[in-house]
Amino acid sequence: MRGVSAPARPPSALDAVADSFVDAYAAAVPEVATYIGVPGHDDRWSDHSPAGRAALADLLRTTIEQVRACEPVDHRDAVARTAMVEQLSSELALLDSGWAAASLNSMECPLQDFRQTFDVMAVDTDEDWAVVTRRLTALPAAVEQYLEGLDAAAADGKVTAARQVRLTAALARTWAGTPHVPGFFTTFTAPAPAALRAELDRAVEGAHDAFLRFAEHVERELLPLAPERDGVGRERYEMESRYFTGTALDLEETYAWGWQELARIVAEKAAVAESIAPGRGFAGAVEVLDADPARQVRGRDALQRWLQETADAAIAALHGVHVDVPEPVRVIEGRLTPTAGGGVYYSSPTEDFSRPGRMWWSLPDGVEDMTTWRETTTVFHEGVPGHHLQIGQAVYNSALLNRWQRVLFFCSAHGEGWALYAERLMGELGFLDDPGDRLGMLDAQELRAARVVLDIGVHLDLPIPPGHGITADRWGYDVALQFLRDHVSMEDQMLVDELHRYLGWPGQAPVYKVGERVFLTCREQARARHGDAFDLKAWHQAVLDLGPLGLGQLADELDRL
Repeated sequence: MRGVSAPARPPSALDAVADSFVDAYAAAVPEVATYIGVPGHDDRWSDHSPAGRAALADLLRTTIEQVRACEPVDHRDAVARTAMVEQLSSELALLDSGWAAASLNSMECPLQDFRQTFDVMAVDTDEDWAVVTRRLTALPAAVEQYLEGLDAAAADGKVTAARQVRLTAALARTWAGTPHVPGFFTTFTAPAPAALRAELDRAVEGAHDAFLRFAEHVERELLPLAPERDGVGRERYEMESRYFTGTALDLEETYAWGWQELARIVAEKAAVAESIAPGRGFAGAVEVLDADPARQVRGRDALQRWLQETADAAIAALHGVHVDVPEPVRVIEGRLTPTAGGGVYYSSPTEDFSRPGRMWWSLPDGVEDMTTWRETTTVFHEGVPGHHLQIGQAVYNSALLNRWQRVLFFCSAHGEGWALYAERLMGELGFLDDPGDRLGMLDAQELRAARVVLDIGVHLDLPIPPGHGITADRWGYDVALQFLRDHVSMEDQMLVDELHRYLGWPGQAPVYKVGERVFLTCREQARARHGDAFDLKAWHQAVLDLGPLGLGQLADELDRL
């Protein structure tokens, strides 16, 4: 099933390059192929050895040359050409710097791919499980290639911080399990058909052994070389930030703006909390909301039903009124991850929509119940009008976007910025008028604003301005953790995990608010340009029709609307 939102034009030379690149990239990075639904690679892994990284860099370099040689046939072709050169060049810069090969952290690195990729693999038929078995059997060799790449990067002086080495070793051991606690793959493969049981059990044992060897290796070989300092410094941070945002941010200006935005959200959040629990502050409001039976969902099945019903209701209410949702994009699945530890995320539909877009929720171990007031805004973030509308619309829009734009390109600041804008939009449209749901949205916004100042401040070692209730004048681990405790309402271990995420994944955490800022600013500029003629629904359609872009190019294009 495929649709278009505008008359198709003849394919251009750039379209042909983009189409070929998607297939070549899917073959080089099979985990990505699984996520975007390109068939034929689901039993393989990326080669993270020096040779594999070099081959990927050659693919990017060759494709950049081919893209630059294409003469655009129209403005949309020119937009796509600029976007491809920017994004592929940013990825190539990370590979050429050596830091991509050194990728090792508690949130987003090949180690997580070795686990999380299985969450989105099909397990409906015996053949699906046969594919899982082949991929699992291939995992030990992929882990060895990854270690080879990490060792080569270390020999070149590129080693992640000691804290991240320890954390990833601990993760690998957790997923490997113990004689008393089943490992990840034991739990994941429990429903597999009996005919594959013996082969699958051997593959599970091999995978768990590979994770244990990984933990021992990084502790023995990398930990003695790893710096104790968590911050990565300006040079690397600017490179990582460019990859995630598609532009060169003014980091000092963004840091100062982040403090201002944080103060604004704190004040609004306090006012909403007062309306819920007068005189009792935010903690009192949380107590009231958590005790409300109408906001409680008990059990995994009930949670999945609530996710699905909330997402479906949003689509029904918004379509044709505030946004246009293409027919195949009106289908979304709310799912729980098969095991704990995956967070909340979205996976895109396949090109033919045979696999729909999905929102994934991961509950902590032993947790079966949830209160909805924190999560309503997250459904809007992951579903419609957030990721599902933006990404699903791009996949659908074959008349205006080439294949790379539709299924492969995801600029983090563009995607997460739109999803955060979607939460704010739902507040503006009245879908978060319930004080509890609105408090949940503001609580999430405070987290995203806190990320801006913490991430930039820690990695660039910027001074902490006075007047924010922090006695220290410089960032450090303990200062950062206390800052999160002051601004984020999570269990303490989750706060620690959040901090570890920022320390190990530099440049990514600010993109939510930074991207949202561009969408909000450009929308108000368009409103000022057009006055009473401004049409919000039409503006949303025009924005979505642009497809994914880096923030610099996005601002330029939105200035034209």
